[in-house]
Amino acid sequence: EPQPIAMGDSMMNFLANIEGVKHVQRYAMTQGILKTDSDFLGVMFKGIAEEYDTTFLHQNLVVGSIPRFTDGQSRAQSSLSADSSSTTATPQPSIVISKMIADQLRLKCGDRIYAYFISQQGVRPRRFTIAAIYQTNLSQFDRTICFTDLRTTQRLNGWKPDQTSGAELTVDDFSRVDDVEDFLVRTVNRTTDSYGQTYSSLTVQEANPQIFSWLELLDLNVWIILALMVALAAFTMVSGLLIIILERTAMIGVLKALGARNSTVRHTFLWFAAFIIGRGLLWGNILGIAIVLIQRYTGLVHLDPATYYVSTVPVEINIPLFILINIATMLLSVFALIAPTHLVSHIHPAKAMRYE
Repeated sequence: EPQPIAMGDSMMNFLANIEGVKHVQRYAMTQGILKTDSDFLGVMFKGIAEEYDTTFLHQNLVVGSIPRFTDGQSRAQSSLSADSSSTTATPQPSIVISKMIADQLRLKCGDRIYAYFISQQGVRPRRFTIAAIYQTNLSQFDRTICFTDLRTTQRLNGWKPDQTSGAELTVDDFSRVDDVEDFLVRTVNRTTDSYGQTYSSLTVQEANPQIFSWLELLDLNVWIILALMVALAAFTMVSGLLIIILERTAMIGVLKALGARNSTVRHTFLWFAAFIIGRGLLWGNILGIAIVLIQRYTGLVHLDPATYYVSTVPVEINIPLFILINIATMLLSVFALIAPTHLVSHIHPAKAMRYE
């Protein structure tokens, strides 16, 4: 059973003025059952108000339009729809459901559906109109969450107008989320509201550890792949350089006979190797960026959303990172070639000029 916490104007203003906090939004949760003539499904209703940032929902909207939810009831005014530039009026009250829920209950946008809420006072039915359908590909999210207005959820839970399930804080810099959490622990946590309830906080990593563990595993895979690629490139260049030195043994002998020092000959081969590496990096970057652009604008390579949380392979064009990887690859490859060039020191001019 959800427990309320007071989230009045004073607390909202305090949270919004915390350094590093970009946005604060209230929400209220309650459990219910959606029922059609032939099916039913247990879901979680998330009540949101006008300050709630629906950008993420708009980005993942399949059909319909997001109502302008308030802390009263959802008004007929609605925002830009996913498949039309016009706005449409939706009956009151409205809900937004996921495509997974819509498929399970065989519902579509515009349908009306009954929801049943069970509490100590008994079973209370409510009739909603489906205003929009979203799909985030986050199965834990899509499987259960429906959106409605904040006041409807508060009334279903029997809460006061200033009572909610909590508030979500968005930070300016995600790398500093722990700093904001530490400040909340020192100033807000373990304090009580006017109803005697105790405040507590939770970061998104703590609330969804399985998703972030999966992302960390992906990051580890990236480093492993990069290490293997650099090792393969270094091995290829070392073997290639050794072959070039053997093929140019007679030339090395002539250069030494003319007075060239070992360091000069070694630098010559290193510069030649760097030229080969640079040419390979140039064509590799052209091909790689072309593939990234094709994937970004066409979504050619698909993934299973149930496993990877996304339907296509996500790509990012990060020019500073591209430059850094190229410089690191060049330096590591050239560094790996320093040892093989010592072979030049063991080549004697007299024997080398007779070498065939």
